Amino acid sequence: MKVHHILPFVYVGLGSMLGGVSRYSITLLTQGVSVFSIPFGTLISNLVGCLAIGLIAGLGTRAELMSTEMRLLLATGFCGGFTTMSAFVYELAQFVQDNEYFYASSYFAATLAGAGVAFLTGLLLSDLMLR
Repeated sequence: MKVHHILPFVYVGLGSMLGGVSRYSITLLTQGVSVFSIPFGTLISNLVGCLAIGLIAGLGTRAELMSTEMRLLLATGFCGGFTTMSAFVYELAQFVQDNEYFYASSYFAATLAGAGVAFLTGLLLSDLMLR
């Protein structure tokens, strides 16, 4: 495989590592914070990740200030490793910007309902495996 085919994976991998480490750091820093039992590390990661991917999308596509490689590193890699919520919101916004409201609402509902069903299925499978 040629180097120019491998580099996008390097950018995404490096960004993902930095995003994951950042998310874990935020989780550790907020462990002692307890208001209404909200997991603040996850909340902060989701909100900051969505803000970051919004900035990256705006700067990268509207002003063309970022190269494809930089978007891979920051949006796909860092934000993807930091929180998948940012990717979800970005993709949802693309549907809305394209006036594809049916697809936007379907994607929204399928993601939330599907995630809940998948989680519960995982719990049931783990119970079956442990029997």
